[in-house]
Amino acid sequence: MLLLSHKKDNMKKILFFTLAALPFLADAQTANYDLKGKIGQLDMPAKAYLLRRVNGQNSVDSVALMSGIFEFKGAGDGPTQALLILDHTGVGLNSLGRGADVLNLYLENGNIFINGTDSVKKAKITGSKLNDDNAKLAAAIKPVMDKAVVLNNDYQKATAADRPKFTDKFKDLQTEQKVILKNFIQQNKTSFVSLDALRSFAGPSPDYNEVMPIFSTLSPALQNSENGKDYKAALDKLQLTAVGSVAPDFTQNDPAGKPVSLSSFKGKYVLLDFWASWCGPCRQENPNVVKAYNQYKGKNFTILSVSLDRPNGKDAWLQAIKDDGLAWNHVSDLQFWNNQAAKLYGVQSIPGNFLIDPTGKIVAKDLRGEELEQTLAKLIK
Repeated sequence: MLLLSHKKDNMKKILFFTLAALPFLADAQTANYDLKGKIGQLDMPAKAYLLRRVNGQNSVDSVALMSGIFEFKGAGDGPTQALLILDHTGVGLNSLGRGADVLNLYLENGNIFINGTDSVKKAKITGSKLNDDNAKLAAAIKPVMDKAVVLNNDYQKATAADRPKFTDKFKDLQTEQKVILKNFIQQNKTSFVSLDALRSFAGPSPDYNEVMPIFSTLSPALQNSENGKDYKAALDKLQLTAVGSVAPDFTQNDPAGKPVSLSSFKGKYVLLDFWASWCGPCRQENPNVVKAYNQYKGKNFTILSVSLDRPNGKDAWLQAIKDDGLAWNHVSDLQFWNNQAAKLYGVQSIPGNFLIDPTGKIVAKDLRGEELEQTLAKLIK
């Protein structure tokens, strides 16, 4: 599903968050590049910013424009994605809003040229095979992105009671996007863009059984690149919590401070649910979880919810349990995204869940709305 969240309107934080968190913008090595651009006749105080992630660290370079001309040079080993931001009036990166002039591009060995009349977001990139590939993928994805913007606007305008009805619509868009991404990967098995496209295909909660077979079709050179090896290692870790695997055990404290182990529920179907009081989509999904619990709680089924609330968030956690009527088992170490159970299960977005059968094996994951009820209906007679 497309993720909905609220962020402070600070351009630098937003863009670095994008670089660090979104699958489509991979953290990679730098490259031996010479990036030259010309945007109209812009002069000082206009400034261009180049944002990247290098060895896991945020990097930002800047240069003033003279007669619309700017240039960035870098040295390294391989291609990487970056964001080019144009500050037309010299207000500074931190003062740019969400509507800033931004271009997503690849940096790779060689000369890369950017030419535009009034903005970088509408500029044309030449001299780069990877950016040609990326443009081809972006054109294929654009119809889905346009639909997503409209659907998200409708979602924001909808009442709380109507929002659950959007679940299937978001899921249909996600499916449509994944088909496009998969087709691109199959047709471009040697392109570095395909590795990033696979990250987008996998999403924030990758399914090992779905993603690994596609990764295996990439060219040996791409699989054995530094980024390919890193992604393979991440996929191997995901195998531990893939459908069909035995659910890893863990123990955390309930609200009263009593240790509760996942294994203590063996013999029942268990929905291992990751959420937090501060998570809007989680709170919107809770009525569906409550409905499923009330329907199957007397049929060898229970729920164990793990909260990713902050260290100072216990009161909010307990209040959300009460307000949402979550009458089942709850645990948390109150370590936010460093929650040890969430890290064990590779949880990168919430809400997220794993359905575990009476033998302790994972039989389904990330079930939402009617899909949760339908799955339980098939399994629990």
